[in-house]
Order: sequence, then C-alpha cells, then structure tokens
Amino acid sequence: MHSRVLIANRGEIALRILRACKSLGIETVCVYSEIDRDAIYLRFADETICIGPAPSAQSYLDIPSIISAAEIADVEAIHPGYGFLAENAHFAQVCRDCKIDFIGPKPEVITAMGDKITAKEMAKRAGVPLIPGSDGLVETEDQALAIAREIGFPVIIKATAGGGGRGMRVAHNELSFVNAYGAARSEAEVAFKNSGVYIERYLETSRHVEIQIMADKHGNVVHLGERDCSIQRRHQKLIEEAPSTCVSEEMRAAMGASAVALAKEVGYENAGTVEFLVDDKGNYYFIEMNTRIQVEHPVTEEITGIDIVRLQLEVAGGAPLPFTQEEIQIRGHSIECRINAEDPADGFKPRPGTIERHFAPGGKNVRWDSHVYAGYKVPPTYDSMVGKLIVWGEDREQAIERMKLALDELIIEGIPTSASIHKQIMNNVHFRRGNITTSFIEDYFNT
Repeated sequence: MHSRVLIANRGEIALRILRACKSLGIETVCVYSEIDRDAIYLRFADETICIGPAPSAQSYLDIPSIISAAEIADVEAIHPGYGFLAENAHFAQVCRDCKIDFIGPKPEVITAMGDKITAKEMAKRAGVPLIPGSDGLVETEDQALAIAREIGFPVIIKATAGGGGRGMRVAHNELSFVNAYGAARSEAEVAFKNSGVYIERYLETSRHVEIQIMADKHGNVVHLGERDCSIQRRHQKLIEEAPSTCVSEEMRAAMGASAVALAKEVGYENAGTVEFLVDDKGNYYFIEMNTRIQVEHPVTEEITGIDIVRLQLEVAGGAPLPFTQEEIQIRGHSIECRINAEDPADGFKPRPGTIERHFAPGGKNVRWDSHVYAGYKVPPTYDSMVGKLIVWGEDREQAIERMKLALDELIIEGIPTSASIHKQIMNNVHFRRGNITTSFIEDYFNT
C-alpha cells in the first residue's frame, strides 16, 4: 500500500479521493491553482502545493509542475481523478519514468483505448458486439459517403480521438452528410489535433448503458453492474442511475462478461468503464472504454456497497481484489443528479459567481458529493459542476421520491443551477416509467 499520494485534480473529486486516502491511513498532498487557493478540501490535506495560475494549461494540465510537486512532496503515487490528465497516456508514462505510480491503467492501455478505432479492434478481438460501421478511419468525403450508403442512414460521424460529444455529427440523408462530415473533421482537428473520423449506424432510439469494471495487478477482473446514463443533453450526462430499467439479470451477465473480456484483452488494471448503446430490441453495442474513475461512480457504490475509489488505491498498491464476481451483489436502486452552475432557462449557459447561501440535503440514504459552501466563488475557468446529489432506495420508485425531496432541500443561492430541470425530470411520466433514451431531453424539454 502506498503511504503518500498526490491528488492531481480539484473540486469534488479531489475531496472524494482525499477521503478515501484518509480511510486507508494514506498521507495526502493536494495541488491547486491560484484561483483555488481557498478551496475547502485543502484544509484536510497533509500538504498543499500551488502549481500555477488559474488557466488549466498552466496548472492542472501542466505535467512538469505536477511532477515537480510530486517529487518535492516525496509521494509514491499520483491519483488523477477524472478530466484533466486522467486519460493522458503521456502523463502516465512520465509518472512511470519518474518512478511514481500512476493510479490507473498502464500508459499503453490508455493510448489503445483512447483511440476509438484501436478500441473497436480490441473489442472485436474480445468478441464484444460492435455497431455496424466503417472498418477504420475514412479519409475522403467520397469514401465516407459510400460507406454511409452501405450502412444506411441515419449515420453518426465520430472523431477517433474524441470525447465529451466533440467531433460528433449525425446525418439523416446524403445532403446533410456532406456538411456533417466536414464539420466533424474540423471540430476534431481543433479539439484534439486529430481530424481522423469513422462512421457508424446511428441508433435513434438507443440507451446509453455502461459497465463498471475493476481489475487488479494479478489478472483478476470483475464488473460491478451497469449504470444507465441515457439522460443527456448534447452528449453531456445529466442524470445517471443504477441499475438500468432496460437490463435483465441475463443481459447484465452478458454485458458484464463482454466488459471483462475487453479488459482482459487489453491487460487492464484499476477502475474503468466500458460504454455501450442498447437498441430498442435489447441488443447492446460497444462504444468506448473510459480509462479512469467516472463522475457517476457513486451510484454503483450505492447499489454494491463497494467504495470504488478506496479500491482503486488498494489495487494500485498491489492488493488483489477482495471479492470474486459471484460475491458482488446488487441491491436497490440509486440515482445521481449532476448539479451544474448553469441556467437551463437560458440554453444551459454556464453561470459562474458567488454562492451566497448553501444548504446540503441530508437524511437516510442521501449523499451530497461537493466542495462548495456559502461564500464559495464558482470560477469561470473550469467545469461548471458544483456537486453531485445521490440517493439510494429499496426500489426505483423510492429512489425517485427520495431524490425529489433531496432536490427540494438543496439550497444554492446566488447563481442559477441545473437543479430546476432535475426536478422536472423526476416528475416526468416517461422518466418515472423508465421509458428513456438518449434523446429524452430533446423529446420532452425545450432546451
């Protein structure tokens, strides 16, 4: 087990990792940018180090500064959290070269899974179902159009180095395809410095279901069930829940086995997520693998009773998984709402500013994962999420009712938040019936 870990992140995930370290008796070093110097969680760290000014490129994405901080603080490992450098293979390699353990998969695995074409090839070798599409990158507009005609419209054009919904365009016919193809390549080049794209059939009534996996350094891999992340806006998740209303026990076993097979195929270590699309006939298809802890990991923790971040630290330190697949039990239902400093009434525009009054909801099986407080200034520099509201219930109906009460209790004054649309979703008849797809927001809300 590592005795001293640097947390290379900020906000609620930095606090989450810090708590997990403390539970294991691990000393913590938190790095921070100048704009985060008053962050509340810094008070709980054993040591704090400023790594630069507010812009991410000069602080949380500055690899030399983070490595220097790690060497000065004499840490044994770095936990990257999610976002920033969490899926940066170069950073993982630099950690390795500096003899600092990277709490996550090996750099070569991050590289392989970070490229969507390579990931699809790995998935195919592991026997994981794939959406019909191009065999690899499409280089010209004519080639792309020919493939689209063969697959059949609608199709989706995706950046091979993409993420977060960038470099993705849907085309419903040949006329729209030409514009979509060019736009996807241009956006991919700007966002990822890689204009490579591939094409897949677009599933219009699909659900986004992902499998949480955990692997140790001894070749053991298990899955912790699924999460349904279908409630999205422009490919950005708003609500996650576990388990999914569209997944039976038999389907869970099959999807889980596919995720585990892929993890073994690539030699995966630590926490990861294998993402699938599920069509209206119950067929599931591989999308991508996220090589890090996910924002929505708490719902899996709630239904399994497993502290995933603590487990990350344990297996990174060399411990074997403490359970077998058969010993993992799924109980009840959990829902997570991402509360962002955004105004749903104004196109979800980010609204940074000072939180003038704050009250965190509580009660049985209610969890508020957040770093904010009254007087906290939400900076314009980073992601707009201010917290995650998580509930657990004996069943989905109880979880929804518990979430409604928790949302009513949540007070964040001084800035608008997305809590208002979460309340509407909890009351939506289609959501309550579990009839949801990735187009749910577009279908039922004017956003």
